[in-house]
Amino acid sequence: MENSKTLTVSLIITTYNRPDALQKVLHSVLAQTTLPHEILVADDGSRTDTAEVVTTFAQQSPIPVHHIWQEDDGFRAAQSRNRAIAAAQYDYIVLIDGDMVLEKHFIADHIQAAQKNCLIQGSRVLLTPEKTTEWLKQPEKVELLHLWDKGIKKRLSAIRCAYLSHQIWKKANQNHRSIKSCNMGFFRADALNINGFNNDFVGWGREDSEFVARLYHSGCVRRNLKFAGIAYHLWHNEAERAALPQNDALLQNTLTNKLAYCENGVNQFLQPENTSSDHHKAV
Repeated sequence: MENSKTLTVSLIITTYNRPDALQKVLHSVLAQTTLPHEILVADDGSRTDTAEVVTTFAQQSPIPVHHIWQEDDGFRAAQSRNRAIAAAQYDYIVLIDGDMVLEKHFIADHIQAAQKNCLIQGSRVLLTPEKTTEWLKQPEKVELLHLWDKGIKKRLSAIRCAYLSHQIWKKANQNHRSIKSCNMGFFRADALNINGFNNDFVGWGREDSEFVARLYHSGCVRRNLKFAGIAYHLWHNEAERAALPQNDALLQNTLTNKLAYCENGVNQFLQPENTSSDHHKAV
């Protein structure tokens, strides 16, 4: 584990047209026992109401908040994350989705688990539609969930226990199961080394698995963050999965050829001349 006193953290939150959920998530960041050093909202082309939420939040945030917006041209989560990774100013990336409400120790737990050349894979506590509706009525409230409260699925994921968490963390692996970019941590340098996410992924699915596969091929290992790094996943309808066949093919090519680098990745956003009508707005 890295020295938590010196580790600097950029929190990247992906979002698309769900400002009520994003508002709830942002306020859970302010309730953290350890704040990240900056927040980057990776926005895949949301309407102006999302920008209004980010602007209002930034005015009360004690840390910098950046709105990284790109034109709405289909589901381009890989590219959206790359824009945020390129803009990030700090050493360590914690990546969550814009519907993941954070337990107050979430950032501190990720810092404690961080290790170079290592992917930290967290989990999530699923909330029912009813519990989600209840929470969204009070976006600035910080709820204290108990293990047996109604409206919780995957209850074991809601338990925080330092001893159990460390026992699981010690077992490094390169498992491809249950890859979830909704709760993930890694050093920015490790992501840049493999050129970040693959922008060829358009449509829902597998862009996170392919990213992790290249991390493995570059020599990184995975450590699971269980019984710590708790986040509550607000309910939503399932995403359209029409793009899965071509995305599965991209993933399989990476696995078959043990690729550790993608050509169409974060590097294009690290070049100042590679800007277009899409924009990076700091608020």
